[in-house]
This record gives sequence, structure tokens and C-alpha cells, in this order.
Amino acid sequence: MSFLISITLSALLLLQGFNFGLPDLIKLGDLLEHANFHAASYGDSFTVFLSKHYGELKVQHEREHQEEEEEHEKLPFNKQVTHNSTVFVLTPAYFNSLKFSRISNSSSIYFYEDSYSSPGESGIFQPPRLA
Repeated sequence: MSFLISITLSALLLLQGFNFGLPDLIKLGDLLEHANFHAASYGDSFTVFLSKHYGELKVQHEREHQEEEEEHEKLPFNKQVTHNSTVFVLTPAYFNSLKFSRISNSSSIYFYEDSYSSPGESGIFQPPRLA
């Protein structure tokens, strides 16, 4: 059961990465209906149909067949995708407002103290002794 849930969630994440959602799934019927219209009217195969609506022939097809504009708006995957990126830039004015403290180079004598104590030093972890 957990295997099916993980596969379903993975597929959902994959489809979201392709920007494929429920509205596009609902519009697949319109896509097939319009593909059948193109096959009957223009003799287009499905790959030519996809090229005319999503590929390199899209601009030419939109120019030549403006009467189909309403039907083209009903097709799935026609939404505009925008990607925003934020750039963080530090300006020189920001650096001037920062106050840095100087590290003193005075020589001092430091003594190292061992903060680690061995558990074997206490009597608890010692082997029993005969009296």
C-alpha cells in the first residue's frame, strides 16, 4: 500500500514540474476533438497537429486560421509560464554602513585546559578489587 502511495505522490510531483494540472486534464477531450477536426478538414496527422498548436508551425497556423481562435483557447497547455528570479546585490553604500571591529594583535599568553575527562578515571568503571 505504501508503495502505491509513494508512486502516486512521485507522479504528482513530476506532473506539477511539467506544469500539468487538473484543468489541463479536463481539457484533453477538447484536444482530441480538435485533433479529429484537423484530421478531417486538413488531413493532418497527430504529430502535425501538435506541431501546429504547440510546436514550430504554431505562428503560421495562428496567422492562417484565425477563425479557430476560440477553439485554440480551449486547448490544454496554453497558459503562459513565467519564472521569476531574485538577485541579491550588495551595494557599496551597504558596505560603508557596516562597522567592523578591529582584532587586536596584542600578544597574550594562553593556557590550554583539557576539558575532557576519561570515564576510566573515576572509580565506577574500575574492575572490582579484592580486599
